[in-house]
Amino acid sequence: MITRIIEKSIESYCFKGKAILLFGARQVGKTTMLRMMLERMGYSTLYLNGDEADSRELLSHTTTTRLQNLFGNNTIVVIDEAQKIEDIGTTIKLCTDNVPHIQIIATGSSAFELANKANEPLTGRKFEYTLFPISFAEMVAKHGYLEEYRMLEHRLIFGYYPEIVTNIGSEEKLLKLLANSYLYKDILLLEQIKRPMLIEKILKALALQIGSEVTYNELAQTVQSDPQTVEKYIEILEKAYIVFKLPALSRNVRNEIKKGKKFYFYDTGIRNAIIGNFNSCSSRTDVGALWENFIISERIKKNTYAEHDVSMYFWRTTQQQEVDYIEEKNGELSAFEFKWKKGAKTTLSKTFSEAYQVKQFLTITPLNIDEFI
Repeated sequence: MITRIIEKSIESYCFKGKAILLFGARQVGKTTMLRMMLERMGYSTLYLNGDEADSRELLSHTTTTRLQNLFGNNTIVVIDEAQKIEDIGTTIKLCTDNVPHIQIIATGSSAFELANKANEPLTGRKFEYTLFPISFAEMVAKHGYLEEYRMLEHRLIFGYYPEIVTNIGSEEKLLKLLANSYLYKDILLLEQIKRPMLIEKILKALALQIGSEVTYNELAQTVQSDPQTVEKYIEILEKAYIVFKLPALSRNVRNEIKKGKKFYFYDTGIRNAIIGNFNSCSSRTDVGALWENFIISERIKKNTYAEHDVSMYFWRTTQQQEVDYIEEKNGELSAFEFKWKKGAKTTLSKTFSEAYQVKQFLTITPLNIDEFI
């Protein structure tokens, strides 16, 4: 089995008097990870699932007495798909306040729903974690750097979803199943999603433009909708951990692009499934953008798991001077360029280096991926 990086952190924060909330997209392995971790810890555990009607009924608008009877002699209670349980935040608050010997761990594939329902009642009563698809670092820990390095092109094409990683030879079929609405099943059930087909059109438009600057107006024209609806739907896709955006850094240079955005996918396999392109890297025209997407996604996993508080940007001027990726931490900027060609060298834009004080600049290729992720 593949050990996930955040297991040790979650384990160390159990029984600290707070609930643990675990967010992440569908099928990233939240329940599998918890089962492995809790089995190793050896605690008596009760698993409840918000997909099941009886669990929803027992956990909705409940009382301390009912919860104590439900939990019995267990010391850990895992509530999967917690966002589907009405008033789940109040229920978890009751547990942390009145049943302190029980450790509650709640998972949700629709972070926006779970967060909205749980945040206010659980102020000061929760630790939050996010689980992404498997990371490069986690696979290196499993079978070594050389073996994972040899799989790099495969990962760019098929991504890191656990089911994909563990089923060599069935990647295309399984990715198509994932990408065909199952991954965003919860989104399609939301009341504010009145045009399910629009979600799919937006996803395809974003998938075809990874690494490129886009605007909501342009996307709206492409999918034949209005900018406000497109922005709302993309925000939902972000909160469901399917896509993320990089804003443009703009502070000093007059001709900097000020409101630009780039969108990427948390998993390149999902991105490739959406556009139906599983061709090898050597025959693709988008391999540069694919590498950029892959490497930034892996960096997000690394920073999130290490609890590094960084702001992320890209930079571009109207004259097309650009920097692929910028991180700001404690007021210091680090700049990065991404090149798929092994050993490629680039120089930092003079306009950028003169306008900003840069702590470090690196060109990341497959040869020095270990310096970045």
